[in-house]
Amino acid sequence: MERQIHKKEQGFSLIELMTVIVIAGILLSIGVPSYQEFVRKNNTITNANSLVGALNLARSEAIKRGVQVTIKRKGSSSQVWSSGWDVFTDLDASGTMNGGDSLLRTYDALPNNYTLQTGGTFADWVAYLPSGLSKGSGGLSNDTFRLCDDSANTTTSRSVRLSVSGRPRTLKGTVSCP
Repeated sequence: MERQIHKKEQGFSLIELMTVIVIAGILLSIGVPSYQEFVRKNNTITNANSLVGALNLARSEAIKRGVQVTIKRKGSSSQVWSSGWDVFTDLDASGTMNGGDSLLRTYDALPNNYTLQTGGTFADWVAYLPSGLSKGSGGLSNDTFRLCDDSANTTTSRSVRLSVSGRPRTLKGTVSCP
């Protein structure tokens, strides 16, 4: 009489495999939206910091050089800064780059799903005087840049407020998104 040796089969049963797939699906359905929100929030903060960096650059260069330094929006739509902006010395304080002015830095357009708009004071440009005070195409005044993503959620958007003293301040949320 031969003895039969039973070998235990190795591998997964169909039920075990389906259980793992269901659990993985549940975890992904919970994790992916959270990750997408994390990325969206991070991109919004990065874009706001880019604008604040440009404002700080212009202010420090105006004080250092003793001339007006201007940040001018690119594009043709007034109050819309989503197309990017240039930072340059503005020797004749005209708000446009000409003659002996020098381009200090240029910033690319924001990603397609972001908008950056401002009020009437900084409709076309914002400049820093050698004293460090800010001035806009609408005169000496305060104004706010509103940065929104395509969800147009005012609570997750960012606003950059600029006072006459020239100090930019970033805040979470905006009053409205375009």
